[in-house]
Amino acid sequence: MFTDIVDATAHAARLGDGRWRDLLARHDEEVRKELQRFDGREVKTVGDGFLATFAGPPSRALRCALAITQSARELGIEVRVGMHTGECELIGDDVGGMAVHIASRVSGLAGPGEVLVSGTVFGTVVGGPFTFEDRGFHELKGVPGRWPLFALGV
Repeated sequence: MFTDIVDATAHAARLGDGRWRDLLARHDEEVRKELQRFDGREVKTVGDGFLATFAGPPSRALRCALAITQSARELGIEVRVGMHTGECELIGDDVGGMAVHIASRVSGLAGPGEVLVSGTVFGTVVGGPFTFEDRGFHELKGVPGRWPLFALGV
């Protein structure tokens, strides 16, 4: 799962460095709280976002993503979240491999406040308590083929 604050640079410019630093610290604290609550593992921060992994099926990750988008709204910001499920390469405390690249590309296509998932995630949880909106097939830069994407309903 990748998260990213929408329009972070514009927020930083509007708030000034000190207030932005404080808001970013509160955001990071909230993301870490939700990751802990849903058994996610923070791999690293990437700019003003996070890369996190979850063991098992993506149900907990989906619930975590919804909680993160809600907590961001309460802070007065929007985040975008992208998610894919697949095998990751373990590189020390980091992760890599195509699954990570796909999640990153999906995240880049998510809109403000949106949790966008690959068809792989959708197929894993279909029939569960989640609702999705079909976003069609997309080319993901550097990834072979066209990928179905779905927006997680609130």
